[in-house]
Amino acid sequence: MKIAGAPISWGVCEVPGWGYQMDPSRVLPEMKALGLTATEFGPQGWLPQAPAERAAALAPYGLAAVGAFVPVILHDPDHDPLPGVRRELESFEAAGGDVLVLAAASGLDGYDERPALDDAGWATLCANLDRLAAYAASCGVKATLHPHVGTMVEKKAEVLRVLAGSTIALCLDTGHLLIGGTDPAELATTFADRINHVHAKDVRVDLAARVQSGELSYTDAVRAGIYVPLGEGDVDLAAIVRALEKVGFDGWYVLEQDTILAAEPSDEGPVKDVRSSMAFLRSLVG
Repeated sequence: MKIAGAPISWGVCEVPGWGYQMDPSRVLPEMKALGLTATEFGPQGWLPQAPAERAAALAPYGLAAVGAFVPVILHDPDHDPLPGVRRELESFEAAGGDVLVLAAASGLDGYDERPALDDAGWATLCANLDRLAAYAASCGVKATLHPHVGTMVEKKAEVLRVLAGSTIALCLDTGHLLIGGTDPAELATTFADRINHVHAKDVRVDLAARVQSGELSYTDAVRAGIYVPLGEGDVDLAAIVRALEKVGFDGWYVLEQDTILAAEPSDEGPVKDVRSSMAFLRSLVG
């Protein structure tokens, strides 16, 4: 089992106004101290943009680069997502990483609302996914689509539409899928061969139901603690691991417990929850 970290577990997020943003000078040493050996890059701009500088930022901590989460607009026929993706992939060449985690951005700030897509928008989205996956493959990088609350691929019907309408692999984000109304264990069992990357989260289903009903915004749900350490919520992670291991899954399990911080932690902060999640995930293959 390949386990990696992600800066979002330390509250580092691309959404404007998300919360206090911890600096790499604290987050990266804490990852190393936990025993993590790899990390996703975090939002664009958190680590240096220049490829060589990005590689130099990770090197002192012995952290391999997994890749990056990249929200891109895929549904607009007047917008070409390839130039932005090309720039991100250029950084992979020097800094490492072989997984491009795409999210179908809505074009709006944050993840609390999104427009509706017509058939033409869906056709454009699926075609762009295949085009970007092919380009990434030509660079030696695996592309994967991340269903995500507040993006154009959030709900179960939308996930299934992508699986039917494109050939791109899927990032199994166990939290966002559940919040969007998809049972991640059922999806992992049915479509194990389409999954090449995992964002391992655990979620309180009571708060997820309030997001689904519109009673609570996604951001407010994160503040309220919708994400909990692995093994303390309602995601059947054991079933997910069994399903993926059955088909020989050899991708990354990236620990992601989305967090919003009000200020720099004066104690160990998010480290406690990441440590607990690491131990639980490892116990599933012990």
